[in-house]
Amino acid sequence: MIDRQRLEDIVRRAGRLAMASWPGAGHALEVWDKMPDNPVSAADLAVDRFLREELGALLPSAGWLSEETLDAPERLAGDLLWLVDPIDGTRDYIHGRTGWAVSVALIHAGRPLLGMLHAPARGDGTCPDGEFWHAEAGRGSWRNGAPLVASRRQALPGARVPARMLSPEDADLVMVDQPNSIALRIAMVAAGEADILATVRWGFEWDIGAAALIAREAGAAVTDAFGEALNYNKRDPRAFGLLVTAPAIHGAAVERLADRARKLSV
Repeated sequence: MIDRQRLEDIVRRAGRLAMASWPGAGHALEVWDKMPDNPVSAADLAVDRFLREELGALLPSAGWLSEETLDAPERLAGDLLWLVDPIDGTRDYIHGRTGWAVSVALIHAGRPLLGMLHAPARGDGTCPDGEFWHAEAGRGSWRNGAPLVASRRQALPGARVPARMLSPEDADLVMVDQPNSIALRIAMVAAGEADILATVRWGFEWDIGAAALIAREAGAAVTDAFGEALNYNKRDPRAFGLLVTAPAIHGAAVERLADRARKLSV
């Protein structure tokens, strides 16, 4: 089995590398658009290169899929895959806000085995390295060493959702702080700090792989927008929508999203 402590050290070092260029700490940063309204920074690419080299040395048999690396079909040939977003929440990162994280998952046969998030700019000050989240399939999930227990909310109305605005049909939900990183929003459900995270748009595997495992191992319900299981290392590395909830409200959330999901997934 993989050396989990060595993997954690690599992810923490990636977080420190990102912090070394973070504008929130007063650093200058080169930023440009990959495409309209899709920013990337020199730090995204530097962290991506670091992780590809270090993770490749840690487990050479694993393929590679990352937001900042050109996809290569050879990743489909094996059962193992590194699934990486070097800086998830780039908009918060480049504007000096704290809602970003390094996201790394190890996938086996389409399912996550290990997931790690490092949010070095976040935390309550008790941990000098910020927030570090990790999960192991079948063994649980933790933040800074403390076991996570997902929300146990019983009713959808009144559920807390990380959002800055809500559609009229969701006016019965309660908005809480929304980091730009979707991985951190998922982790909020894992930590019982939110009750539901929902998207009804196309997204990529690297955005959710690590955090989805963290939430599932904490006891949350984790599916796509239609309530179906998530799969990874697909030829097309996208999925439509994401739904991470307290288990008791998952069915009601699927029902509420059904019409929107059907219309928007076409």
